[in-house]
Amino acid sequence: MSVLGGKHGDPSDWAVQRFGRHAGRLAGEIPNQLARAHSRAHAVHLTARLKKRSPYGVTLAEAVREHLADMARELDEAVRDVRGYEYAVIKDHALFPFKYADRPKPLDRARLSANASPTRRRMFLSHGPDQAEGLFPLDDAYTTEEYEKLHETFEALGASTKLVCLFFTADPEGGIHVIHWGDAHLEPDRTFTWLHSEQLRVVASPLE
Repeated sequence: MSVLGGKHGDPSDWAVQRFGRHAGRLAGEIPNQLARAHSRAHAVHLTARLKKRSPYGVTLAEAVREHLADMARELDEAVRDVRGYEYAVIKDHALFPFKYADRPKPLDRARLSANASPTRRRMFLSHGPDQAEGLFPLDDAYTTEEYEKLHETFEALGASTKLVCLFFTADPEGGIHVIHWGDAHLEPDRTFTWLHSEQLRVVASPLE
């Protein structure tokens, strides 16, 4: 697998189709943003002095979203609020960051945790790569309340917006291990089927 984001690598056709003229810059800049987010999370981890890694994971997730949102603003692109969380939306494609393991692990073993928020599931259902045009029809599969929550997420992110998955692994000591982006379908068993994936380079965090 080729690794994108190096000084001499051009963005793929897939990336250009989604992000247009920003494709090359995103491939190069996203690894930097993840490295900066790790530095912030690592500092919190050291301050907390806890054996469990929860302060690191929670801080990292929020810091990654913040850094990606700031990056989108610098590109004069959109930032959308979905139930209190900001998501970078570039050329109608929302970056969905997800740490799928705390050690290096193949992408095909990524799995959404059982306690993942319903909003994350709704984002895949409403904006995944195989979602039909317009909002899904109301049928017996959803209660009225469930449908309204799906509709709320659909409208918050933007009706025409599609997800681009940004999956990575990281831990407090090792930092960011690997970064992938691409199009993924969330399966009922919480695994992912990748329609397309590419690996981005990894850079050392500012503290290293």
